[in-house]
Amino acid sequence: MIRTLFAALAFLTFAAPASAQQLSLNQISKYLNTITSATGTFTQINSDGTISTGEIAIKRPGKVRFDYNPPESALVMASAGAVYILDRKLGGQPDTYPLSKTPLSIILARNVNLSKAGMVVGHSYDGTATTVTAQDPDNPEYGTIQLKFTGPSPELRQWVITDGNGAQTTVILGGLENKSLKNSVFSIDLELDRLKR
Repeated sequence: MIRTLFAALAFLTFAAPASAQQLSLNQISKYLNTITSATGTFTQINSDGTISTGEIAIKRPGKVRFDYNPPESALVMASAGAVYILDRKLGGQPDTYPLSKTPLSIILARNVNLSKAGMVVGHSYDGTATTVTAQDPDNPEYGTIQLKFTGPSPELRQWVITDGNGAQTTVILGGLENKSLKNSVFSIDLELDRLKR
């Protein structure tokens, strides 16, 4: 479940360039590589049908932060090569996972290349949306991420993560704006210090 959560979260942050036809993998990769820093909101539909909402901040390469709205108290953050999952109500140390062992690493990499052999396992267009399904070609057991780009000025509206056990998590993007962010926004140590106050 946790792996599904942070795998999914990586993908809600990006938009695609305007196009009246299917976007190529090179177009999408090029766009993802232009992402620097931004903030926005998201709605997450969990595999058990529950719904969560929150705010996101991203700074490429390698940094993303998801703050969940009450009644949840979760914080999910990727920084310094790791993914941290912190429950502010419980306190204590966060659960920590290597970023390199999650699909987050695909999008947060310094150079995104969806044309890499074995990375994309599905690429289609239904007349309205371009859909790309990607995986880590070196670790397909982590599952897949399906990204859907729609709209008159296409941007990423939704993604569906299917983990290695078949559980699915859907994330819908409510909006994303470019914003300059300090590295301290992505510091787990600062978050832990705040909890001690």
